[in-house]
Amino acid sequence: MAFNGLGMNLGNLSRLSRAKTRSISPENFSGEKGQGGRATEGTGAACARELGQGWKVSPSVRIEPGETFTMADITGPGAIQHIWLTPTGPWRFSILRLYWDDQEVPSVECPVGDFFACGWGKYAQISSLAVCVNPGSAFNCYWEMPFRKRCRMTMTNIATEPMTLYYQVDYTLTEVPDDCAYFHAQFRRTNPLPYKEVYSILDGVRGQGQYVGTYLAWGVNNTGWWGEGEIKFYLDGDRDFPTICGTGTEDYFCGSYNFDVGKENGGYREFTTPYSGLPQVIRPDGLYQSQQRFGLYRWHIMDPIRFEQDLRVTIQALGWRSGGRYLPLQDDIASVAYWYQTLPTAPFPPLPDKDYLEVI
Repeated sequence: MAFNGLGMNLGNLSRLSRAKTRSISPENFSGEKGQGGRATEGTGAACARELGQGWKVSPSVRIEPGETFTMADITGPGAIQHIWLTPTGPWRFSILRLYWDDQEVPSVECPVGDFFACGWGKYAQISSLAVCVNPGSAFNCYWEMPFRKRCRMTMTNIATEPMTLYYQVDYTLTEVPDDCAYFHAQFRRTNPLPYKEVYSILDGVRGQGQYVGTYLAWGVNNTGWWGEGEIKFYLDGDRDFPTICGTGTEDYFCGSYNFDVGKENGGYREFTTPYSGLPQVIRPDGLYQSQQRFGLYRWHIMDPIRFEQDLRVTIQALGWRSGGRYLPLQDDIASVAYWYQTLPTAPFPPLPDKDYLEVI
């Protein structure tokens, strides 16, 4: 495709472009040229009372319980290139949504922590190409998100306390090639997974596109190893049997042999790489933190999974029982599926209610 300012990398940073760089934050709610830092009221106004306009008067916003705040409303064509934010309060109770081109249904609907691969409400450092989480709760997203007519981004606070949100949405206004698809992300949770049932990461997708990532927040309810299950991708009319069938959970997340480096070396070993990671292992503390919990991501950046008509993704929850037999597990599994596709977006399953979302 012709160079237009989308998809910058080290190989083309020297290329000139007519794309217009813009940024939305509490210091420039509209992202308009020359409108940053002009606030006279905001969460920093008291701190800047002796300095005045231009001195960090509006670095954040407050979102009341039950309120939906519009973080960005952009007229295209263009593309989101980076999102940074840091919220207060329980991350499962802050719901991020993105809408493309005046659609009434969201193409992204996800608790903010899970979207940034931190589903357990606790910080885990992540260094990947698509998502970086930096001390102390700095969420960064680098998924490119093109749009042709409009981008609308919201945050809903379903907690009982007000939240403070710091955020910045960096984007470009530029032509979008005809073959660019739209970014999607969908959250699901099942707790506990019914006995002998397979966990559905994604289904109901219609259109052409590519699957680009999986995040799992996996809470184990049994002793022993929990990751024998296969992940399966059902493409373009596959029904009983998939086109892509993995060999085990840790294998799909680009590890091996239980992520185990031996008890003498600490057992499970956290890792974070550009394309895959086990950045979070929450170990029992012998008192109230009784269950093992894991956070895992896999980005299909170099190996996107293409589909032309429809897509379904599942994963088995399998451990071991006596006699060398597999044990179907009844674990607490939450997931985020990331993919690009043509519009329209099929309506997502309803987001679970607050009590079902809660990390307990």
